Amino acid sequence: MGRYHRPLALADALATLAGGPATVVAGGTDVFPARLGRPFAEDVLDITGITALKGIGLDGGWLRIGALATWSELAQAPLPPWLDGIRRAAREVGGVQIQNAGTVVGNLCNASPAADGVPSLLALDAEVELASSAGLRRIPVAEFVLGNRRTARRPEELATALLIPEPGPGARSSFEKLGARRYLVISIAMAAAVLEPAADGTVGRIRVAVGACGPVARRLPALEAALRGLPLGPDLAGTVTPAHLDGLSPIDDVRGTAEYRREAALVLVRRAIRTLTEQA
Repeated sequence: MGRYHRPLALADALATLAGGPATVVAGGTDVFPARLGRPFAEDVLDITGITALKGIGLDGGWLRIGALATWSELAQAPLPPWLDGIRRAAREVGGVQIQNAGTVVGNLCNASPAADGVPSLLALDAEVELASSAGLRRIPVAEFVLGNRRTARRPEELATALLIPEPGPGARSSFEKLGARRYLVISIAMAAAVLEPAADGTVGRIRVAVGACGPVARRLPALEAALRGLPLGPDLAGTVTPAHLDGLSPIDDVRGTAEYRREAALVLVRRAIRTLTEQA
């Protein structure tokens, strides 16, 4: 059985990781259920005592979500409307107990294909801040999640924050999720969208992402390009066709067939875009 570390300073946590691999624990809502009562063979690095990793706030045109910020904190934070989508996702992660303990950054690092936060982070052009004894680096979320339970984090690195750039004026976001019930359920399909309207009442820039329909959540660049410049109105969502979702690769499992997921994703994307046009 490995050793247990609970440093109070970031430098000490990074020194622990530099000394060898360790399982990082924040909320523990993904780590402990996966163990099924089995002891940890490797060291455990508990980062909950590092106050520098707490907090959510806007700074210099970026929203910073610290590695210890929970889903409940994100849902309750006084944030601008362009973050409504990820705040809605925060209210749909597990149940209230999970939201109170689980962290936004931990959900990303767990890299589940059905992670509720990833589609919104993709649509928001979020970046991951990674720290090690050698310094800091930042990487887009789209490049950070590599596959099922796989990320670009190196063994000696700690994910310290998520950074989201502030979009243009009038930006809005949305999030839609399909599950077998309201709470405590793994997603069947998800869709997130962020709209930056143009001054002439058309789509200036739009980002759309779908989750739980492949090994990783994915942006839909063909759809984004097709919607750019179209009038903002109730007919916009209807322009989304199955061909715009061709990049997805859903699977058959106990929660739904691939065909069902593909159809559900189309419905959710249309709903997410319809919500944006209503807000605009």
